[in-house]
Amino acid sequence: QVQLVESGGGLVQAGGSLRLSCAASGRTFSPYRMTWFRQAPGKGREFVATITWNSGATYYADSVKGRFTISRDNAGNAVYLQMNSLKPEDTAVYYCAAARSFGGDYSEKSHDDWGQGTQVTVST
Repeated sequence: QVQLVESGGGLVQAGGSLRLSCAASGRTFSPYRMTWFRQAPGKGREFVATITWNSGATYYADSVKGRFTISRDNAGNAVYLQMNSLKPEDTAVYYCAAARSFGGDYSEKSHDDWGQGTQVTVST
């Protein structure tokens, strides 16, 4: 069983930055991709950014493109989300998730393992 634990959330003013981390532990960790999702109050969970574990290919939601950067540390079994120029609309619980199957896309249903989330609050 893989465990994913997010950290790095908090309260920040608009325009500020945060770096989220997701640490994986458990059995041999070798996902196909790692993805960050978020869920704002009263809304459904949405895709933020994804990275393929071996090649490092990335893809972002339009709402965060140019502001957020996803990266991974294969040796350390960790994935990160650097968030710059934060806006109040970025306020949400952020989740990392792992997709095991080769070729899986970045939809929620393709992901097998989930963290419990970390709260990000951006004030005006």
